[in-house]
Amino acid sequence: MSLKIRLARGGSKKRPFYSIVVADARAPRDGRFIEKIGTYDPRLAKDSGERVKVNGEKAAEWIKKGAQPTDRVARFLSKVEVDGKAVVAWTHGNNPKKAEPGKKAQERAKERADKAEAKAAAAAEAAAAPAEAASAEEVSES
Repeated sequence: MSLKIRLARGGSKKRPFYSIVVADARAPRDGRFIEKIGTYDPRLAKDSGERVKVNGEKAAEWIKKGAQPTDRVARFLSKVEVDGKAVVAWTHGNNPKKAEPGKKAQERAKERADKAEAKAAAAAEAAAAPAEAASAEEVSES
């Protein structure tokens, strides 16, 4: 059984409130959990002490037992200290491909570019053809 330390959403519509829970990774986000170890209220100011409340000792125990925190929870736990050091060493992730479109979107963009190129080539040929016809008429008139 793989354990996750993650957020479980609560609160009403447009008023989110999250519980920080230890749950089986296969359980639904807001479903069954093993233990609640904290809360997170995203509506409060970032510098508010009430925004994130986590029991660092319980979190450290669960991590020793093999629970893996999600990225968001790892960020919270990196600010919580137990015995003078952070519960989790969190570093900012690097995903350079995040802004790139997917394979299908890239294929569609390539098709559009090919069509536009073909259309431009056809227009160039059409523009060149009347000029050749006009020069041929001038030669035949003389």
